[in-house]
This record gives sequence, structure tokens and C-alpha cells, in this order.
Amino acid sequence: MKEFLKVYEEHQEEIERFIISTLKNNGSIIVEAPSHYKKVFNTFPSMELLYITDKEFKQTSPNVLKKRNEISAKGRDRTYLISKVTEKEDDFSISQPYISSASGRMCVTVMKKEGDKNIFMDFGLAGLLGRLGLIELHPAFNNFTKSFYLAVGFSLMAFAFIAVVYAIFGYISHLFIDHSFTLEGLFKPIVALTLGLAIFDLAKTILEREVFFKNYAKEDEDAKVLTKFSIAIIIALSIEALMVVFKIALHDYSQMIYALYLILGIASIILSLGSYSYLSRKMIKN
Repeated sequence: MKEFLKVYEEHQEEIERFIISTLKNNGSIIVEAPSHYKKVFNTFPSMELLYITDKEFKQTSPNVLKKRNEISAKGRDRTYLISKVTEKEDDFSISQPYISSASGRMCVTVMKKEGDKNIFMDFGLAGLLGRLGLIELHPAFNNFTKSFYLAVGFSLMAFAFIAVVYAIFGYISHLFIDHSFTLEGLFKPIVALTLGLAIFDLAKTILEREVFFKNYAKEDEDAKVLTKFSIAIIIALSIEALMVVFKIALHDYSQMIYALYLILGIASIILSLGSYSYLSRKMIKN
């Protein structure tokens, strides 16, 4: 979806001219009887929704979709849409891409004024770009990909939950059942909790970006995701290294070199992450 937004931004003027010129060439929409509004869908296969409001932006028609009408939508206040659309030319205003509450997909809303009425039309972003030949659409593959990300995302969340439960029950068992308190018994739950948090954050990012599209327009989001995940791993490894140092100090100083290797490895990860973050910010600025 992020790629769709980028393509739209690159061809925004061209897309807006296409929509406005096509609507002009097709004449008035308001003269059609409500039962014939669906004729407009033949002209615009990418259109997902059409409805009409009065000059006070109170909806006077049902929501007209490709295969059904939603009568319950009549009477809704659509004033909030004024802040979303920007006037382009004559009686046309167009919004930036956003998530449609009706379809749950990215869309662009076009408002056309006819007399004292306002006609709102939602165009699916993917269908609109495909109609203009700016992208190639493969609906079956896209649905499969979305389903795969959905399954993986929730599976990762389940593993994160298991890690948290393991940490809590492990600590309770160590403290109240075994009646012993050691550094290892304290550190292991912390490591499990940290890894659980990192896994959950990764799963949340996958679902937001690939399934639900809550977060879709930030150019530096990839760098932030990797940074957050790497920091969680670094914290877990650092705790593990600290635990190793304590265990070696208590039992066998001759093994301390292995703790040093682990600490040097963590330091190299931190340096690599710092270099990656610096280069990512530099590329974004340029």
C-alpha cells in the first residue's frame, strides 16, 4: 500500500485531470433517478461508493455501492468531509488518499457540486491506479499475500504472549514454589519479557502496514521498525551477557574471555545499528 501511495503522489495531477475530465464529459449525475445511479459505475469501474448531500452536507440519498444500496445511510451528517477535500477547479474537489470507513480500503473522494446538491464519489486507490495503467493488479495474489501476513502477524503475537506467560510463571515458580532466589532466576524472565515485547512489536508493525494500513505514509518507517526491534534484541543480549559475567565470576574466572566475546558482539551490533540509523536519516534528508 505504501507503494500505491507513492505512485499516486507521483501522478496526482494526471489522475485528478482524468477524473475531472471524465466526469465533465459524462454530464450531470443528479438528473438520474436514484435507481439509475449505478450507471455511473460502468463509466468508473474503480468507483466503490456514491451518495448525494444537500448544501448543508446532510445525506439525501442512500449509499450506492456496486451491488447494493444502504438505505440506513440517509440523513447522515457529512460535514466532516469538507476538511478532507481540496477544491481543484470549477465545481470539483478531491481528497488525499485515506482509509474508507465503508470499504476499509484506501480510497480517494471526489466531490462534485450540482446546483444546491453535492455528489460524493469514492474511488478505490488500487483500482484507480490499475485503470490508468500505473500499476498491475493481481487480486488473487494480493488477497493471498494479505491472508499470509494476517496469519503470520497473529502467530507472532501468539508466540509473544507465550513468552510473556513463560516469564511470569517461571518467575513465580522460581520464587514461591522452589523457594529460591538467584540472579539467573531474576534475569531469565526479564529476557523472555524483552523478547516477547520485541516479537509483539514486530507482529503489530506487520499487521498495521500490510493488513490494516494504519501506518502507511512515513518514508523512514522501515528504519524505525528495524531500530526498535534491534534495540529490544540488544537489551535482551545485554541482560544475558550480564548474567553470564555474574555466573563466571562466581564459578570460574578462566571462562571470562567468553563473556568478553559476547559483550564485544553486542557492541558491534550497537555500532552497526548506529551506522544504519545515521545512513538512513541521511538518505531521507537527501
